[in-house]
Amino acid sequence: MEDTYELELRSVPFEHADSVMLRAAQRAELTARYGTEDSEPGVKPNADSVVVFLIAYVDGVPAGCGGLRELSEEVFEVKRMYVTPAQRGTGIAVAVLKGLEEWARAQSATTLALETGTAQPDAMRFYEREGYTRIENFGDYVGEPLSVCYAKTL
Repeated sequence: MEDTYELELRSVPFEHADSVMLRAAQRAELTARYGTEDSEPGVKPNADSVVVFLIAYVDGVPAGCGGLRELSEEVFEVKRMYVTPAQRGTGIAVAVLKGLEEWARAQSATTLALETGTAQPDAMRFYEREGYTRIENFGDYVGEPLSVCYAKTL
């Protein structure tokens, strides 16, 4: 018998309480992986720079998130992708990423780009499986030895 659940994607403000909670959980996990609270190069995303932020709710409980920051009229950067440990492997990350891709397409974007890190091989496998290809580090990530960048043509 398969487990079933109700998944709902909601666009919420970046500073929404569920967004703050999920991003804090992500930050704690990254701090543990990288051994520092400040492992992200460059300008941190904020309410002014994130143009859409999606939260995946499973049976009404926040289970994952992701947002987009505009780099140009045609290129958006994926920011703050995260799924709670209990929900990993259930398709939440795919749903959030597909939601972000659909939103970007509706804005006439042609490309999504992103940065992850060398201590996140699970994230690298996920993005590669979802059709993202490794690219040269861009923007603030140029020359950062722990940064790994990807892009996907929409």
